Amino acid sequence: MILEGRGLTIGYSDRVVGRNLDVALAKGEVLALLGPNGGGKTTLLKTLLGLLAPKAGEVRLGDRPLASFASRDRARLIAYVPQSHSATFAFTVEAIVLMGRTAHGNLFSRPTAADRAVATRALERFGIAHLGERPYTMISGGERQLALLARALAQEPQFIVLDEPTASLDFGNQGRVMNEICALAESGLGVLFTTHDPNHALRAADRAFLLRDGRMVAEGNIGAVLNREQLQSLYDAPVERIVDTAAGKSAFLPG
Repeated sequence: MILEGRGLTIGYSDRVVGRNLDVALAKGEVLALLGPNGGGKTTLLKTLLGLLAPKAGEVRLGDRPLASFASRDRARLIAYVPQSHSATFAFTVEAIVLMGRTAHGNLFSRPTAADRAVATRALERFGIAHLGERPYTMISGGERQLALLARALAQEPQFIVLDEPTASLDFGNQGRVMNEICALAESGLGVLFTTHDPNHALRAADRAFLLRDGRMVAEGNIGAVLNREQLQSLYDAPVERIVDTAAGKSAFLPG
């Protein structure tokens, strides 16, 4: 199964954000979406999720238009982790994660033992099981992000879309999330994430999609697309590449 956008024009009622965009994500792969602020990354994500209708072109999931899926069916296939989330009510962290199970049952029914087991595994996977009874409004921003990741995993989807998943995380938890992204793909899920850090893309992604001013700058294999010249052009800023020849690894730093 493939999640793809074909010939997309994206935007809002009062403006167009991007044009002529083709993007595809297969199960078992990781696609990193990079670009400067205001370039259209979040708008593209919301269009691929069906939260925004394309102004032109089409989003497809498998052999069907995404628009033909009922919202619950779509939620069983695609999970979304936003960049930030503020809860109005002081739900427990466990309750937030259990919300991911509503795609598999009735919104007003009580969680089953199986639902709770799925939520517990997701909490344990991200190392936040000890926060299960804490109010979501009383934990740190980084812990909230991990809870949202656990909620997405509890949906048991086939694709996970993450908008800057490490933005609120400390250095150690950034590494944990990058490792989880790799593990999710290895288990057969398709993962799309946006990032401002090309090193995260180098570490976790198979392919990169570079977006600036609403247009695709480059797309392809991570090794071919992420280079110093391409990143300097993308961000209009100097970039330095550090290479560890012995380890066969490299990293990008702002110049």
